[in-house]
Amino acid sequence: MNKRVSIGALFTLMAIVAAVTFSMTMVFSMSIFNDKVYNLKEREAIYSKLSEIDKIFRTNYAGQIDDKLLMDALSSGYAKGSGDAYAKYYTAEAYKKESQTAEGRIVGIGVVTNKDPSGYLVITDIYPGSTAESSGLKIGDLIIKIDETEVKAENSAQMQELLQGEPGTKIKLVVRRESEDNDLDVTRRYVDIPSVFPKMLEDNVGYLRVSNISDTTDEQFIKQLEKQIDQGARSFIVDFRNNNGGIFNSAVKILDRILPAKPIVTATYKNGKVEQTETTDSKALNMPIVILTNDKTAREAEIIAQVLKDYGKAKTVGTKTMGKGTKQDVIKLTDGSAILLTTAVYKTPESETFNLVGVKPDYEVKLTADEEKNFATLDENTDPQIKKAVEVVQGLLRAAEESAAGESTSSKPASSVSSEK
Repeated sequence: MNKRVSIGALFTLMAIVAAVTFSMTMVFSMSIFNDKVYNLKEREAIYSKLSEIDKIFRTNYAGQIDDKLLMDALSSGYAKGSGDAYAKYYTAEAYKKESQTAEGRIVGIGVVTNKDPSGYLVITDIYPGSTAESSGLKIGDLIIKIDETEVKAENSAQMQELLQGEPGTKIKLVVRRESEDNDLDVTRRYVDIPSVFPKMLEDNVGYLRVSNISDTTDEQFIKQLEKQIDQGARSFIVDFRNNNGGIFNSAVKILDRILPAKPIVTATYKNGKVEQTETTDSKALNMPIVILTNDKTAREAEIIAQVLKDYGKAKTVGTKTMGKGTKQDVIKLTDGSAILLTTAVYKTPESETFNLVGVKPDYEVKLTADEEKNFATLDENTDPQIKKAVEVVQGLLRAAEESAAGESTSSKPASSVSSEK
C-alpha cells in the first residue's frame, strides 16, 4: 500500500533540512572565520611586539641602528623561528652566490671544503682549471686562516663564504699540510663547478663520485657514464656520500637514463595537492649498480638511491642517509633577497617516505673515527666502503652473467643440450 505525504508535512521536512544545512554551513563558515580572526590577531600581536621593541631601542639605545642589518636579522630570525628545520633567509648577495652554485658556476678560488674535527676547513675537492689548482692546493689540506682570521668550529660557515667573492679579488690563506703551515695568496675568479668525478677501477668497474646535484650534473653524469661504457665498464659504483642534493629536475634526468619509463616520486603539498613525477625515456641501463651513501647523503641524492632500490636497479652500501625527504623551494623577494622553505614531502612509489628516517643500506659498512677524519684522502685501496661496493657489484655482475648463460642454455633445442654433455 502506498503511503501519501501531506503537502504540509513535506514543507515541514524541507524546512528542517534547510535549517540543518544552514546550521552546518554557518558552523563551518564560523570555524573558518574564527581561524582567520585568530591568525590575524596572532599576527597583530607579533607586529605589535616588534613595534614595541623597535620603539624601545630607538628611544634608549646609545648606538646607531643599521636598518639593513636589522631587517636581515629579523628575516633570518623569522625563518629560524618558523619551525621549518630547513628554512633559511638569504641576503641579496648570498642569494646571488647560491644561484651561481645551483647553475654550476661560481666566483671563488675553486675548492670544496668541509668542517674538519679540528674545527678547520679541510679541502675535499679542487675544481680543474681553478686558481686553487694553479696555486698548488691539494685535497686534504687544512685551511686554518683566511685573511688573518683563524678558522674555528663556530665560524667555519662564515669562513667558507669568504672563499667566494668578486672576480679578480685576492684572498690570503694559511694552509696546513702534514703539520707544516704555508701562506698563500689566491685570486677569486669564475669557475665551472664539476660535480661528477669519474674513475675506472679494476675489472672494468666504473666509478662515478657525485659531489652535489646542480643544473649541469645530469649532463656531466650521462657524459661520464657513456664515456666509461665506451671504455669497457661492465658495472658501476655511484658515490653519493656527502651529497646534499640540489636540483630536482637534474636528479630526474639521471634516473631517466638509468630507468625505463616509470613513476619515481610524488610530492605532497600543504593544500593536499599531490604531484607525481615519472621518467619518460624507454632507454634503461642494464648493468649492475651499487650506490654509496652516508649520513650526509640528502634530498635528491636520497631520491635516486631509494628509487633505484625500489625498482631493484641498485644495491646500496655504506650507512643510513640523512632522511631529508622534503622539497625546498627558494622564493625571491622584491629586494633581491630570498627565502628557502619546505613546501612538500617526497615519497617514492614502492616505499614509505624516507623523510626523518633515511634510506637504509643493503650492506652497512661504517668508517672508523680515523677514516672519517681522513675521508678526503681515502681511495679504492683504503676506503672500506668502496671496497665493499666493489665486492657487491662484482657479485651482481657474476650473478647476471650466470643467469644469462642459464637462459641461453635452456633456450637451445633438447638435442643440442644433450650433445654438449
